[in-house]
Amino acid sequence: MNSRTQAVDFRREIPEGDTHERDVCTTCGFVHYVNPKIVTGSIVRHQGKILLCRRAIEPRVGFWTLPAGFMEVGETAEQAAMREAFEEANAKIVIDRLLAVYTIPRIAQVQIMYLAHLDEETFSAGPESLEVNLAGWDEIPWDELAFPSVHWALQQYRSIECVTDFAPFSNPPGEFGEPKPF
Repeated sequence: MNSRTQAVDFRREIPEGDTHERDVCTTCGFVHYVNPKIVTGSIVRHQGKILLCRRAIEPRVGFWTLPAGFMEVGETAEQAAMREAFEEANAKIVIDRLLAVYTIPRIAQVQIMYLAHLDEETFSAGPESLEVNLAGWDEIPWDELAFPSVHWALQQYRSIECVTDFAPFSNPPGEFGEPKPF
């Protein structure tokens, strides 16, 4: 260690005024919070079809998903969904409205899903996708979808496909992510 480096030692404890055990620095009292990550994505529609991306990255390489990913600091949830569609499918999209908010505690994620449409008709596989396609409802590869939340979003979208006014969805009843009682 030099004069600019100091050993940091954390201990698990419940900080004063808190209700959860946290990592607290024994030297300065800094509390290291570990909070859920926010994922944003969208069901991108075009001429009655939905944009799907075949994953080129882990987890679930080779499986199909909706364009989605982690939010970055300094962007809104909508901006993150638009950025993810561009990164994964080279697609410029317009966000139409909120579809759902899913909470998945076992992987420490909150997922925000939007309904959107293509702003331009061009799209292609980005660096995180092996391929991208527009799929009609009967063309969706249901057995090859990457994540349960992709199933949820698609099924919930289908239930309101021709409806203009609806409340945003959440986790389907009985699916993991049920809130813990206080």
